[in-house]
Amino acid sequence: MFEKGYVDGGYVRVPGEELFSFIVRVLLKLGVPEEHAKIVADNLLMADLRGIESHGVQRLKRYVDGILSGGININPRIEILREGPSYALIDGDEGLGQVVGQRAMSLAIEKAKDSGIGVVAVRNSNHYGIAGYYALMAAREGMIGISMTNSRPLVAPTGGVERFLGTNPIALAAPTKDKPFLLDMATSVVPIGKLEVYRRKNKPIPEGWAIDAGGNLTRDVEAVFNEGALLPLGGLGELFGGHKGYGLSLMVDILSGILSGGTWSRHVKNTNERKSEVDHFFMAINIEAFTPLEEFKERMTKMIDEIKSSKKHPDFERIWIHGEKGFLTQETRLKIGIPIYKKVLKELDEIADKIGVDRIGGV
Repeated sequence: MFEKGYVDGGYVRVPGEELFSFIVRVLLKLGVPEEHAKIVADNLLMADLRGIESHGVQRLKRYVDGILSGGININPRIEILREGPSYALIDGDEGLGQVVGQRAMSLAIEKAKDSGIGVVAVRNSNHYGIAGYYALMAAREGMIGISMTNSRPLVAPTGGVERFLGTNPIALAAPTKDKPFLLDMATSVVPIGKLEVYRRKNKPIPEGWAIDAGGNLTRDVEAVFNEGALLPLGGLGELFGGHKGYGLSLMVDILSGILSGGTWSRHVKNTNERKSEVDHFFMAINIEAFTPLEEFKERMTKMIDEIKSSKKHPDFERIWIHGEKGFLTQETRLKIGIPIYKKVLKELDEIADKIGVDRIGGV
């Protein structure tokens, strides 16, 4: 239980278990099976615990709207269409992306245990939350995990102004002797969720994130939502490598969409539309098939230690390793709660009232 009262610039801290419970009861009320509701809640909670506000509980409305509109199938028949010792193709039957994704990565892990590697492509799914959730599933099993997904068009290709690419994230996790290495990144400069955060706070976005409809760099978040576009990783043009982010985004579309027999970002729809056509790609690599697991962890740890102990730039206090900030943030938020922005909390209250469940905190 917590007392409402905004702190830290309009945020209120909510215990993680209360947030998890709220998500579950909302989804249960909408008819989602309990096991599936808990998978979605775990995914959203992990994002908020790790400080990825753009993919946490603020995404719940998207799923609620998708279920109410019929765009998300709450009882999907997830079907294996093709399968071999080290691969599978799955149809997600328009289910919740987290549920489809958890099933697919679990299958990839099982195949990797037997064959050394497991690759699972998925078509006909929905938004699956943070990519790192699935990569970490493999790392916890002593494997290297890779996860990626295409998404609706929000990003302009290098040399263009039209929304054509998705933010198409890529995640890779690998075990070490301590916390896993976790790279979890969009192939755009930022994910659209970050712009949604700035929009809620009525703040201008940093220059270099996006362009308006005419192709001009803009800090006006409304200009981006009004026929503007995000930029690929590397930014506008080729000078700082925008063409590389553009290429990485296409790589995700090839592995997630075209390989699976699904589609590519240009044709992916919103979650609340039927046949949103989101597609995923998962890979699990059994380290023991290549090298002893403990030796791999030792070498990973040594590499990380060497990087972190290398000479620092004068403007930086330390060198971070991918995933490290998230694990530290998670440890803190498990103790003191998760900061939820006031407009997000208001939105969650409205969801609770609309479908008839207790609000967060029972208020």
